Amino acid sequence: MYAHEVMKEVLEDLRLRGSTTRDQEAFYRNLEQALDTRRQGQYLIGLKPRWDETVADFTTCDFLSLSRSGRVREAFLAELASHPGFDLSASGSRIQYGNYDYLNQVEEEIAKFHNAETVYITQSGFTANVAVLSGVPLPGDAIIYDELVHASTHEGLHLSLAAHKLPFSHNDPDALRDVLISLKDTYPVFAQGTKSVLICVETIYSMDGDICLLEELLQVAKEEFPLGNAQFIVDEAHSLGVLGDRGRGLVSLLGLEKEIAIRVHVASKALGSVGGLILCNKTIRYALLNNARSITFSCAPSFPMVASIRAGYQLLMKGETQEAQERIQANVNYFYHTITADPFWDVAVDAGILAIPLFDDWEQREFQTHVVPLRTEPLHEQYLFHALLTNNMNAYPMAFPVVPKGESRVRLVFHAHNTKEQIDKLVATICGWAREMLDIRRGKTESSLPSATRQLYAVQAAA
Repeated sequence: MYAHEVMKEVLEDLRLRGSTTRDQEAFYRNLEQALDTRRQGQYLIGLKPRWDETVADFTTCDFLSLSRSGRVREAFLAELASHPGFDLSASGSRIQYGNYDYLNQVEEEIAKFHNAETVYITQSGFTANVAVLSGVPLPGDAIIYDELVHASTHEGLHLSLAAHKLPFSHNDPDALRDVLISLKDTYPVFAQGTKSVLICVETIYSMDGDICLLEELLQVAKEEFPLGNAQFIVDEAHSLGVLGDRGRGLVSLLGLEKEIAIRVHVASKALGSVGGLILCNKTIRYALLNNARSITFSCAPSFPMVASIRAGYQLLMKGETQEAQERIQANVNYFYHTITADPFWDVAVDAGILAIPLFDDWEQREFQTHVVPLRTEPLHEQYLFHALLTNNMNAYPMAFPVVPKGESRVRLVFHAHNTKEQIDKLVATICGWAREMLDIRRGKTESSLPSATRQLYAVQAAA
């Protein structure tokens, strides 16, 4: 059973090792002792076995089901077949031999689709964010970022030459205004326009599933910096394929393509491929080529990688993913309707057992996002994970340091391939678990652990 395989790996990962490394060299001892801190807190990250299609998927990034269905594979193989003489390797960086015609043609095609001046393909979305933040801000510039931006943005901040790196409260236009006003009042060069401000946001936040208030944030930046030296870097990793006409993303949906300096897309989620894409103008492209070492001094994307990206985009461009995009919306709406109709849901929320931050006014929204966090008490995200696992469903628990301390959750990701039957079972399992947790809290059970957790621990203890 998949649940037993996962728990075997998890429990082995959490086994303390510091005391068993006394005979090893100090270097390895120090590392294991540091890792034991995470093991004791039960937030060590480890690898987990992959599951087959008998397990209900509420985890993967295959939002449009292009990978699972084989559709993107078929398109990819057809793309390769139409270029039988391709070279496997780019055999150099973009500034040398690696700037081959097919790569440039695909970038031009994608730029046209997104109404962007240029596109620059990178090895991953993570690489794209790091490249932008390490290559675009100049010495003395400022980077203002939403406090919940992705880890790749934080990694880019470490490499950036910007003199000021300041967060603002999540998705809060007033908080952004306060930071911008403080910055220009303290440092006149920003009000004068001789230094620039880059504002980092995401269109859909990967752990919270909420949508960026992009129009409001953009208006604040224009009001406070009328000279145009405050510009946005928008990470669209989770909106590509999910939002907008033919899945172009939130920026396109809002008609803001010409208002946003830099957009970062990824091919490894909805497109079922791999790679990152930086949408920008030629000025920014030159800045990347000259300043972003992570892409300048790296081999260019290979032909098969670029072909796989084109295969996914072709499905978007031809409108062949529209039905899948609509099914995601239908599935999320069905989940909200079903879980709120369960008679125990309100009891669980009132008792603080569970919460869905996105729940408010869900019926009035023009569209939903595919990411739905189930907030729990600390460590209880593991127990809910166990309940889902033993019912042959997968939705991973998220705790510190992936999310802020005290904000543990199980993150649900909905896909085109999820069925109503799977969602019905998901809701029944969630509410059944919540009922059991409330009984434990009220002292109605002999054990302090829920049944699924006890079951998995017992199986591993007997192994």
